[in-house]
Amino acid sequence: MAESIPHIPLLRKGIPYTSINTVGLCDHRDGKAIASISQANAGLIVRDILDSPATRRSICEKITTREAIDICEAAAEHFLNDTLPIGDHEQTPEDFVRCQSATTAMPQEMCRLNMQKIYKAMKFSGSILDSLTTNLDTTILDKGYGTQHERMTSFLERGTNLGVILPNNSPGVHALWIPAIVLRMPLILKPGGQEPWTPYRVLQALLKAGYPPEGLGYYPTGHGPVSTIMSRVDRVMTFGDESTVNKWAGDPRVEVHGPGYSKIILDDEASTHWEDYLDIMVQSIAANGGRSCINCSSVWTASNGKALAEALGQKLAEISPCAIDAPNAQLAGFSMPRMAEMINNVIESGLDTPGATDMSAPHRNGDRLTEVDGTTFLQPTALWIDDDSHPLAGKEFLFPFATVREIPTAQMADKLESTLVCTVITSDPDLQHQMLTHPNINRLNFGPIATPTIDWNQPHEGNLFDFLFERRAFQLATTE
Repeated sequence: MAESIPHIPLLRKGIPYTSINTVGLCDHRDGKAIASISQANAGLIVRDILDSPATRRSICEKITTREAIDICEAAAEHFLNDTLPIGDHEQTPEDFVRCQSATTAMPQEMCRLNMQKIYKAMKFSGSILDSLTTNLDTTILDKGYGTQHERMTSFLERGTNLGVILPNNSPGVHALWIPAIVLRMPLILKPGGQEPWTPYRVLQALLKAGYPPEGLGYYPTGHGPVSTIMSRVDRVMTFGDESTVNKWAGDPRVEVHGPGYSKIILDDEASTHWEDYLDIMVQSIAANGGRSCINCSSVWTASNGKALAEALGQKLAEISPCAIDAPNAQLAGFSMPRMAEMINNVIESGLDTPGATDMSAPHRNGDRLTEVDGTTFLQPTALWIDDDSHPLAGKEFLFPFATVREIPTAQMADKLESTLVCTVITSDPDLQHQMLTHPNINRLNFGPIATPTIDWNQPHEGNLFDFLFERRAFQLATTE
């Protein structure tokens, strides 16, 4: 008799709901089904969204903000360590890791590291909220107003729900919506098609810890209903490429997390001893398999650019693909080989244009596009760019990829466009001032700090509290 596989249901106000429409979740290596998952239709999602005002009131009546923090901290332990329901089956932490790795092509060791990221975001949700609100007394959020620093303060919610359109590239991004839990904001989560595992496990951990179930919505679905969620929820967080950013950039309800274009910059002095920072560059480019928007995709140096690029290409080529269940795996694969092929074609086509050189090619074992143990990989790549107008000069891809450009220090600030994380290695006060006042940098590091080094107490892309709440004028009559 064939062994049954788990079915992942929708969660409607925390209650499992099995849809008529389901799809399979398969191991990318052999196509073997490892689970099935219900699919929500647009009408069902809209009905639940319309209940959000009553849901928000119900959550706030049941728990305070402080209690929500305590629940989230307890749920962190359940998420990391416990066997939790997955439909009518149960899932151990190691089962979770194996399933996530199988559908995303992310090495199991990276899946474990990303579990730690989610754990920390939940476990330290109280201190994260303190940072987002600048130590706001949580009773003010419960009551709606109160005195802070001897001043009357009031905050108004910008909506009664938060929709989140989740990606597949890295499970670590789920930490970005965790603060909404302690803010008691009803969630409308649309998981990624290959990575539905993390949000479902987070919600199950919260249910086990006692969070009001009506605040937890989980709606796997296809592309069609996504636009319904985007247009119907009060506030929405979404992830995507430049086309997604451009489509929603003008909508104040939408917080778009797009490409990072994160950078490392070496000024005149630092570029004379660039070797001191080579390990930081490699870590910035290759951490988490190069899957994150906070991975460095461009190195700017005032001098010695080609030598730097040569050394970087050689070091990155040492990171070679291996089976995703290998304990030393450092490179994430592609669950959809066609995507890897498309990216590789873009790079190869770009290299046909003079002005760019693949510095990793002479050092890597085999072609950039390769397959190991049934998984398709793109091997790490560093390009030397000696023409700023080259079509590959500003590119970013979902694997360890970076360009190296030589730019005079005096021109760096003027050339800097949208940059999620910028590590600037300089002691020049003028350059420091230019970067401190630069509007295109979201997170700024001074000194040799790897771009993926994130302190969740300092959000690197938007402040979720400011996105969900706004300060308003408020006065309270006094009685004598």
